[in-house]
Amino acid sequence: MAENLTFDVVYSSEIEGVRLNVDEVRSSIARKLGIENMKYTASSHYVDSVVAVMLDAVRHYDQPLTKAKLCAWQAAFFPSGYSEGARIEVGRYRTHDEHIVSGMFGREKIHYVAPSPDRVDEEMAKFLDWFNSREDVSSVVRSAIAHFWFVSIHPFEDGNGRLARILSDMILARADKSEYRFYNISAQINKDKKRYYDILEMMQHGDGEITEWISWYAHTLSLALDESVSSVSTILNKSFFWQKASSVALSQRQADVLNQFLDGYEAKITTKTWAALAKCSKDTAQRDIQDLVDKNILRKEIPDAKRPSYSIIYDPENITEFFSKVRIEEEKGGFYLKALYKGTALVCERVLPLDAERFNKGDLSMDSLLAKYCSYLRTSAV
Repeated sequence: MAENLTFDVVYSSEIEGVRLNVDEVRSSIARKLGIENMKYTASSHYVDSVVAVMLDAVRHYDQPLTKAKLCAWQAAFFPSGYSEGARIEVGRYRTHDEHIVSGMFGREKIHYVAPSPDRVDEEMAKFLDWFNSREDVSSVVRSAIAHFWFVSIHPFEDGNGRLARILSDMILARADKSEYRFYNISAQINKDKKRYYDILEMMQHGDGEITEWISWYAHTLSLALDESVSSVSTILNKSFFWQKASSVALSQRQADVLNQFLDGYEAKITTKTWAALAKCSKDTAQRDIQDLVDKNILRKEIPDAKRPSYSIIYDPENITEFFSKVRIEEEKGGFYLKALYKGTALVCERVLPLDAERFNKGDLSMDSLLAKYCSYLRTSAV
């Protein structure tokens, strides 16, 4: 949940052109969630404010949404009262016309003209009544409508996009009846940001028929769920590894580099790669790697290779006996490890393109492949 919220905050801000330090956001969320076993980075007051808004929304998803709450959240995004060097209205609905524009001065393009300020209170009152109502309608459809409706009213001078994404998440949380968020749509929107803005503009210039927006939103949410499955598997496998390796003495440098590979860094574990990640000499990297081989943390993948590469040993036991019909398939623009676990459970895990290539070439053993992506199954009740 902490990792998901971290990237939700980071990417939702990045969509609006605001870049946040990932380590600061992660540390701020960890402190607020009471997570202790991690490396902390001092976070700014601004980052803490943005994180506080997100956590308030996900923790109190079942509480009524009010004008006061929205104004407080918007104010938290702009604690100095400025946005991009200009003073803005903070903590209240806008009192002037708002045009969404792009382009250089003198050659601006107007994409959308928001409702006049004298209509904002009335429009927002309608929106809040609808948002707090209970309709027998798909939560995905309601989430898409909330996002589009709020950003189209554009009640604040700035921060509307981020608030729209928070509100759409709240509706999904209400449907799940849970404050735990294991997926987020912001990262996927950020990958397709141009289409996001294009379809918003097209629908805002239409006649109120927003089926195309809802369809795009549902597809993007589906991609976010696929991404979440992959992220959860990575985190579970990483946790499984550290449980097994908890009694092994490692240097901080060794732990830091291992964590990068455990988090999905796409590269072979070689002396050269290790030295680059650890910012050390190749001799030091080789000593680190050999020490981990001796401690049964790493193993050489092809023993007689001229330029050896290594794999992380997630589990000292060979787990291939639990799997059958193992293969790599390409679909939906990615590579997937498919297999049967204990003869009955279907396994489908997305794998890194490099791992798919190495496995198909025989440079990565089946045991190493299964251990990297499926070790967490050893702790399940399947």
